[in-house]
Amino acid sequence: MDSISNMIIMLKNASLAGKESVVFPYSNMKNAIALCLKKEGYISEVSKKIRKDFPVLEVKLTYIDKNPKITEVERVSKQSRRVYFKMKDLHSVRNGSGLLVLSTPKGILSGKEARKEQVGGEALFKIW
Repeated sequence: MDSISNMIIMLKNASLAGKESVVFPYSNMKNAIALCLKKEGYISEVSKKIRKDFPVLEVKLTYIDKNPKITEVERVSKQSRRVYFKMKDLHSVRNGSGLLVLSTPKGILSGKEARKEQVGGEALFKIW
């Protein structure tokens, strides 16, 4: 099972169901992705907690006028097919209303940050 796909689908389903927060198993990659989404305003809070002797990541979701900020997600790179973008190939997602999340040599970055840093990388997923 792809843990990143599982994470973003859980975020989407919880936001569409009107949940306040989501909890999933902790990993450094998930933490970096959550911090990137927090920086872009898609989630409001990220915290690492211990439940039943295992670390978990608790994420509080963001709503605008009771409408979820996250309505759809799309996994770009899969385990069977990796997709890489050069810096010049990075474009806006849904005319600027979405976000592309990349794994770059400088860490997990959004498409906008990657263009500022002038790096490309593996496209993980799109979110809007």
